[in-house]
Order: sequence, then structure tokens, then C-alpha cells
Amino acid sequence: EGVRFGQFYSYPVCSPTRAGLMTGRSPMRFGAIYHVIRPWFDYGVPLTEHFMPESFRAAGYQTGMAGKWHLGHSARKYLPNARGFEQSYGHLNGAIDYFTHERDGGLDWHRNGRSVREEGYSTDLIADETARFIKARDRGRPFFFYTAFNAPHSPLQAPKALLDKYAGIENPRRRAYAAMVDAMDAGVGRILKTLEDEGIAQNTIVLFFSDNGGPTNLGSRNRFRGAKGSTYEGGIRVPAVLRWPAVLKGGRESAQVATVLDVFPTLAAAAGVTRRNRLVLDGKNLWDAIRQGKIEQREDLFFAVDFGTGNRLAIRRGNWKLVRDAGKDQLFRLDQDPQEANDLAAKNPQLVRELGAAIDQWAALHPSGGLRFSARAP
Repeated sequence: EGVRFGQFYSYPVCSPTRAGLMTGRSPMRFGAIYHVIRPWFDYGVPLTEHFMPESFRAAGYQTGMAGKWHLGHSARKYLPNARGFEQSYGHLNGAIDYFTHERDGGLDWHRNGRSVREEGYSTDLIADETARFIKARDRGRPFFFYTAFNAPHSPLQAPKALLDKYAGIENPRRRAYAAMVDAMDAGVGRILKTLEDEGIAQNTIVLFFSDNGGPTNLGSRNRFRGAKGSTYEGGIRVPAVLRWPAVLKGGRESAQVATVLDVFPTLAAAAGVTRRNRLVLDGKNLWDAIRQGKIEQREDLFFAVDFGTGNRLAIRRGNWKLVRDAGKDQLFRLDQDPQEANDLAAKNPQLVRELGAAIDQWAALHPSGGLRFSARAP
């Protein structure tokens, strides 16, 4: 029913992707590119950054979110209700327990910034909250809702009935991963059915995508080389589909190269919402290209991560991609080699130098107080 994107990019880990989604700007600019926000960090996305729901709210939309935030929790000024969401529900950190809703021994479950204890599997609670918001909405106003499932992030936990459903999978991690994805799929189904029951499915934009590639050490399988935490395609090229039945012809795949940074300007254009961001956007408005089935050429796309193995960076320029991993530059031609199996760096030294220089220039944007790797609390 929608448009599937075969070349949609997030970042290698979750906080940078969420920061780029909300701002339309590269997290390199404000120090959120390399790492996730740990519970013991006092970092939050700077208040100088304008968030997507702020623009929608200013345009008269009712705004809400359910699920994982991961963009700052140490002060109320960083919480969802201070960044454009009228209603918020879920957890502020990553890697919570799906049943107790705790992280590192402390409760991490809230409604509008106030801790609440509730029974239930987090995936189900997040889906149910989304459906509740839709049903209880002001029907005289449009709405913007952000559903951020923590599934299938670790810890690998699922209800017993779903684990039993996949008892035929021998690998216990793969079994749990499949059960967790099943629960999320069912939650998405309930949300879509709610739109249908409310009679608004035809004219509601729904976008689904992942915040990073799958962690292959925890049961996932990726189509491409690499995994979560890497800048190979397996860490950053993710599933994505956009549905708007009344406007978009569905059942097709777009060859448009798109990134999480494009979501803010593209959705704003589709909805006719004026962006209130006064800072330069790194994302691009792709709405006309998506609607008309055309392809817009892209500027250089950059990726980075530091998850305890040193900086890993990458640049995509057209069909060329340079991956800098462990200090080594590798060059790939993605249209001919999407699996990044054939390193062409030795045959194209000048291009390697040019792309490497572009990475260096981009990396220099990182502010001195930005996030860096931290395995545990100091």
C-alpha cells in the first residue's frame, strides 16, 4: 500500500538517528553523532536545536509520542514535553527491561515526564498508547504522533507465548529476536487498524523505518555487509516504507537515496507545514520526487560512530562510498557492489584522497563537548 525505499539510511546507533530525525540536521553539528546517550550522561540535544514536532504544533497539530526517547533525560528541558510534544509516554533511556521497565536498577517509564509503574510488555504498551491517542484525539485538528518501539533492541525478551511460537528456531537469540519482531508487527497492525476504524487511514501519512542496522550478534540478519555499530551498509541502510493511500500510488519501490535527515523537511512539505527551524538543514525535501516517482541527485552523505572500537566513518558520493574503519580507507561502488566486497581504493587513489578530505572537513564540525564512547558509569 506504500512506497518502499531500497536506499534509506539511518546512523549506526540509535541516539544519532533520533537526533537527526527530530532536527533534520547532522548530529555531527551538535555533538550527538558518535555515541548513544547513556543513563549517567547529563548530555541532551542542545536547546538551540528546533525539533520537528515544534513546527507541527505551531501549525495547529496535536502532538504526541510513545516509546523510546534517548535524546536527553538529565533535566526537564531535554524531555519530550519540552521539545514540542504535548503528550509523551514511555522510556527516556535505551535498553530497558521489557517487563519491569527498569534500566540499571531504576524505573524508566513515564507519562509526561512523571514516573509511572505499569504492568505489561513494553512493545504492547507503546502500541496501545498510540491507538489510545488516535481514538482520543481532537477530531477538529490534525495530529502528529511519533511511535518509537524499543523492539527488537536488547535485552532479548518476549512473552512466553511468542517464544513458544518460534520454538522451532534452534538459536535462542534468533528465537527471541523473531518473537520480539512478531510483537512489534502485531503492534503496528493494531495501530493501522485503529486508523481504519477511525475512518482516517486513507488520508494519514504513515512512515516506518529502523534507527540502525540489525545487531547480528543478537539474532538479526542483514542483507548487507556489517551490522549495528558499523558504517558498512549493514549498519546504516535500513528498511523504510511510506504510506499515504489518498495521495501516493503504493505497491512500488523507490530508487531514491534518502536519509533520516530528510524526514522533517519531506513530511513538512507533504503536510503543508512551515518549518520553523532557523538553522541550516542538512536534510532535503524529497516530497515531489517521492510523489512523482522521480530521482533527485544527492549531496555527499556522511556517517560516523564510535562504539569502543575507534571512530568509524563513511561518505557516500553518488554511487561511490568510502568507509574509514580502524584507520583504513576502503572504496566501494555501490551500484555494482552493494555488498561492499570489492575494495577499489588501490585503483582510485585520487578519489580516495578527495573523499577522505571531505570526511575530515565534516568531522571537524564536531564540538568539543560532544558525546564520546563510554562503556560504563565513571
